[in-house]
Amino acid sequence: MIFEGVRFAWPGSARFRLTVNNFVLARGERLLLIGPSGSGKSTFLSLLAGIVAPDQGTVTVLDTDLGHLKSSARDRFRSEHFGIIFQQFNLLPYASVVDNVALPLSFSPKRRARALAHGGVELEARRLLDRLGLDAAAIDGARASNLSVGQQQRVAAARALIGSPELIVADEPTSSLDRNHQQAFLDLLFADLDRAGTTLIMVSHDESLASRFSRVVRLDEFARVERGTAA
Repeated sequence: MIFEGVRFAWPGSARFRLTVNNFVLARGERLLLIGPSGSGKSTFLSLLAGIVAPDQGTVTVLDTDLGHLKSSARDRFRSEHFGIIFQQFNLLPYASVVDNVALPLSFSPKRRARALAHGGVELEARRLLDRLGLDAAAIDGARASNLSVGQQQRVAAARALIGSPELIVADEPTSSLDRNHQQAFLDLLFADLDRAGTTLIMVSHDESLASRFSRVVRLDEFARVERGTAA
């Protein structure tokens, strides 16, 4: 994926602008993106995943210029090619664990086809949960709202991984875990990423995780944030 000459400001905002002149993420790379709160990390991820389009410049992902796609087309592209692990997990609170994991397949025919090729949607969901250290059989029938933080984290990761998307974007996924649980979670996550050859970009403010990644970059090394005053 490549950012070239990108400029972006949120609609109606005169106080924030993100500029990325050049950024490249190679396929299969494991990148840790470091930056404090408010540094523009979430805006950068929104551009990367096609949630928003740049005001200027190009964001190219898998040879597709996202800025040339309409909003609905970017949504479809994201569903097909991205798995996203949100900081707050964003699970459906009253849905079952397996239904939460399988949710992306409702919006992605390609990912659904890959899951079916691995033995079926439910079997693939349970396999991923098991690989991530969560016994699906032990929580059958449980609602996501009744799970512990660590269990919710693993469900969120399995949801991102199901159907083998080419890119995983993880936004502070270990922020609520202690050091031992952070390392155990990364062990499990990387094992499944390696199996599928998936590209990972993970955002964190925790530089102690750096040794686990093939490249570590601070956002301010390649991006500039401008903060003016309201008009």
